Amino acid sequence: MNKKFLEFIPGEVPKRDMHQLLLSGVAPRPIALVSTISKDGIFNLAPYSFFNAFASNPPIIAIGPAISAATGKIKDTYTNIIETGECTINAVTFDMTEQISLASCEFSPDVNEFEKSGLHPIDSHKVKAPRVMESPFQMECALIESIALKREIGGNGNIMLLEVVKIHAEEHAFSDGKLDPQKLDLVARMGYDYYCRAHGNAIFEVFKPKWNGIGIDALPEFIKNSNILTGAQLAKLAGIKEIPHKEPGKSLQVIEECGKIPEISQSVKEGMIQKDLENVISVLLNMDKVDLAWRLLIESITD
Repeated sequence: MNKKFLEFIPGEVPKRDMHQLLLSGVAPRPIALVSTISKDGIFNLAPYSFFNAFASNPPIIAIGPAISAATGKIKDTYTNIIETGECTINAVTFDMTEQISLASCEFSPDVNEFEKSGLHPIDSHKVKAPRVMESPFQMECALIESIALKREIGGNGNIMLLEVVKIHAEEHAFSDGKLDPQKLDLVARMGYDYYCRAHGNAIFEVFKPKWNGIGIDALPEFIKNSNILTGAQLAKLAGIKEIPHKEPGKSLQVIEECGKIPEISQSVKEGMIQKDLENVISVLLNMDKVDLAWRLLIESITD
């Protein structure tokens, strides 16, 4: 497969272009709606997508309130955390998106972004900075360390390491004792003015085995070199712990099970399942019927 790649070297690309290139490629990024309070008691609220979690014991997260590349201005969020040593981090839902976009405006330090955005502050328990009522997942945080990134060569980035001292999660957002992504309905940041929504069909599960898979290199040659099966489908086949053995007398049962699946029943009825094997395997893998795909594959190989 021949691919053509464009190449970009930092320092040779305009700063704004490099910024958008990086943000478009490193995406989607979770959004931290950061609430702080100034030393004078003024609330501040601003979203940051340079944000993620890095440890769970103790829980440690990080945000990157960079110096504005356009104005050279230090973010109020950064100043407030440095001066007070605390903040709250609030998850952003789809319904909050327009309001957090409004809160991202560069208001002066004496402006309360809660009032500008229409979002509502509620008291925290361990820090002075308020939480955001509309957010279903809120973290009260204490500053561990702030690290300036390449400031000696004009860098504008920062990493602020924060220890989570208390978490608040809305009861409605849980299903069966776990936070439900469909109920959270979170949004993430992309490049330029793009966002994405973690909801509906955009959310999917990938089975993670508790063993080492056999690997694609261990698959039968004709399957590994298939022109029909994709890399993702091959990986599903290769995730098993070991290649199963043929079970005597099970061939008819396997064919009968395949015949109950509408997408491949015609191949079964016409006796074309062997000739159409790779297409049938593809259908089974798309339906996550990995066990049946392997049983059919083993029966076909050993017959």
